[in-house]
Amino acid sequence: MLVYEATKTEFLNDVFHDELTNNIINNFQTKIGKVNKSEVRSWDNSMQYMYRVLMDEEIPKDSGVAIEYRIPYSSKRVDFLITGKSDNQEAVVVVELKQWDKVEKVDGKEAIVKTNFSHGLVETTHPSYQAWSYASLIKDYNATVQQENINIFPCTYLHNYIVNKSGDPLTDNVYQYYIDKAPVYAKGDAKRLREFIKRYITYGDNKETLYKIEKGKIRPSKSLQDALSSMLSGNDEFIMIDEQKVVFEEALRLANEAKRTNTKQVLVVEGGPGTGKSVLAVNLLVELTKRSMVAQYVTKNSAPRNIYATKLKRDFKKTQIDNLFKGSGSYVDVPSNEFDVLIVDEAHRLNEKSGMFQNLGENQVKELINSGNMTIFFLDENQKVTLKDIGSMDLIKKYANEYNGEVHKLKLESQFRCNGSDGYLAWIDDVLQIRETANSNFIGKDYDFKVFDDPNDLLNEIQRLNKEKNKARMLAGYCWEWPKESRKKSDTPDIIIPDKNFGISWNLDNTLTWAIDDDSVNEAGCIHTSQGLEFDYVGVIIGDDLLFKDGEVYTNHTKRAKSDRSLFGIKKMLKEQPKEANKLADTIIRNTYRTLLTRGQKGCYVYCTDKALATYLTDRMKMVNDYESNDFFRTSAIVAESNEIYK
Repeated sequence: MLVYEATKTEFLNDVFHDELTNNIINNFQTKIGKVNKSEVRSWDNSMQYMYRVLMDEEIPKDSGVAIEYRIPYSSKRVDFLITGKSDNQEAVVVVELKQWDKVEKVDGKEAIVKTNFSHGLVETTHPSYQAWSYASLIKDYNATVQQENINIFPCTYLHNYIVNKSGDPLTDNVYQYYIDKAPVYAKGDAKRLREFIKRYITYGDNKETLYKIEKGKIRPSKSLQDALSSMLSGNDEFIMIDEQKVVFEEALRLANEAKRTNTKQVLVVEGGPGTGKSVLAVNLLVELTKRSMVAQYVTKNSAPRNIYATKLKRDFKKTQIDNLFKGSGSYVDVPSNEFDVLIVDEAHRLNEKSGMFQNLGENQVKELINSGNMTIFFLDENQKVTLKDIGSMDLIKKYANEYNGEVHKLKLESQFRCNGSDGYLAWIDDVLQIRETANSNFIGKDYDFKVFDDPNDLLNEIQRLNKEKNKARMLAGYCWEWPKESRKKSDTPDIIIPDKNFGISWNLDNTLTWAIDDDSVNEAGCIHTSQGLEFDYVGVIIGDDLLFKDGEVYTNHTKRAKSDRSLFGIKKMLKEQPKEANKLADTIIRNTYRTLLTRGQKGCYVYCTDKALATYLTDRMKMVNDYESNDFFRTSAIVAESNEIYK
C-alpha cells in the first residue's frame, strides 16, 4: 500500500507549493488511519531534504516517487521510494529517513544502536539494518518484484546527523556488514545520496514500477508451522525487524550473561496478538541451540506443540522434538538451573498446578524460573481465557525476586497478523469495549471483516476459501456442549442453531492436529484448539455469552456450556467474591472472542446468535465504510489534527 505516489516533477511541485504534507495526511487518513503529530513533523522536515536531493537534473523527471509504502503482512512502512530503470532493468531505491542527531554504539549485539526518542535513550536497530530488512521483506512478499526481477537498493539518510570524521559510532566497523548492504548518508551527504540514486536510476518509468509494486500479486505469508522444519535446520525463514531484532539480541545477551556469571535472568516480552511472539521464540530456540545451550520451547496449550510435532516428524526424530518442545507442567521436580534457557510462549496461559488432575507442583511460573538459568516469558495478559490462567507480570516478578533473579522487560508492537493491520486490532478492542481506542472507525482497507446473517452462508464461504490452501477454519465461542459420545463423529452436529437450520460438529478428540487436518473445515474449533495458531481466514460463531443492549456490549457467563472448563470454579467464587467473580468472568469472555477474532491473517467473518449484537457489529462496519468513503469525516479529522499540531 502506497500512501503517496507521484513522479519526481509532481513531488517537487508539491513540496515547492507546500502541498505535500496535506496530501500525505489526506491519503494516510484514508488508507491507514489516524496521523500523529510526530509523523507530520517528520514529513515536514524530511521531505524538504529529499526535495534538495532530487533537485538534480540527472535524476529523471518522470522517475516514480512514493512515500510511506506499507510492507505486506506487516504494520511497518518504508519512508521513501524512488523508481526507474537502468539498462532496461527496473529498479527501486529505498530511502529510510531518520531525524536522529545522536547515536551510541552497542557492543555485543548485532546491528543494535542507541538513540534518543521521546521517552529517552533506547536501543533500536541500526538504520542500515532497518533499510536492508525492509527491502528484504518487500522481495519476500511481493511476487511481482521476484517474477520480474525488480532490483531493490536500500540506503538510509540521517539528514540531521553530523558524522565525526575521526571515528563515529554510526559507521563503526561492527555495523559494516549492513552498511555495505544499505549505505548510510548523513548531514552534508546530499551529493553522495544523489550519486547513489543515479547509479541505479538513469531512466524514468512514469511510476510504472510503483504501480507494479502497489498492484502486484502478494505472495502468501509464511506460517510458523510451515516454516518450522526449515528454521530448525538453520535456515533464516523470517527476517526480524525493528523491536523484534532488539528483543532477539537482548535475549541472547542475557542468556550469555546468565551462563557466564551464573546469575538467574528473567526476560518478559509483552506483545498483543500477531506481534511475532511465537516466531521470535522459535528463532531464539534455534540460535541458542546453535550456541550449544540447552534450551526448550514451552507452552501450556498443547495445540501448537501438536502441530509443530506433526510438521517436524518427517525431518527430526521424535526424541529430538520431545527434547525441544515441552508442556508447562514438565518442570515440577526439575533441579534448579537444569536448563540454560526456557522459552515460555503464551505465558499468560500458565497454571498454578500441573498434572491431569491439577494436583502436582506448587506454581508453574515458580517452577519454570527455578528450572532455567534464564527464563523468557512471552506475555499478553489480554489473552487469558480461563480462570486457571495465572501468568502475569506481577507473578513473574514475585518468583524472580524469590530466586534473586534479575527481571528485564521489553515490548513487541509491530503487527504481523490481520494483514499487518494495527487498525483492525485496535478496532476489535474498541468494538468489544475492552478499551477505548483511536480506531473506532478504521480497520485498514487490506483486512476483510464481514457480518453474516446466516451461519450456513458463513460456513459455505469458509469452505470455499479453504479449497486453495487449507487455511480457513470455523471457530466458535464455547456456548454449546461437547458430548463424549460424539467426540469422534464429524457428521454429528454439536453447535446447533435451530432457526437457521444449521449444525456443525466441534473439532474431534481423535486428532491432535485439527488446525492442519484436511477435513477440519467441516468442524468448528474453540479457543483451546486455535489459540497460538493462525489461519488465512476464520469464521467465528459468537454465542449467547456475548450480547448487546442499550448501547453496551455485555457478557453472560451462564450461557457457557457445562463441558467448558474455562470458567470452572466460578460458582464458588460468585458466592465468596461476587463482584470480583463477575468482573473476571466478563474479562475472560471478552478475551476469548478477542483471541478468536484475531486468528485470521486476511479476514474474519462473523455470525452472532444475538441479533442485537449482529446489528451493532453491522453498524460499526457501516461507520468504518462511511469514514473511509466520506470526505467530510476525513477533512474534519485532518483539520482537527492540523489545528492541534500548530497550536
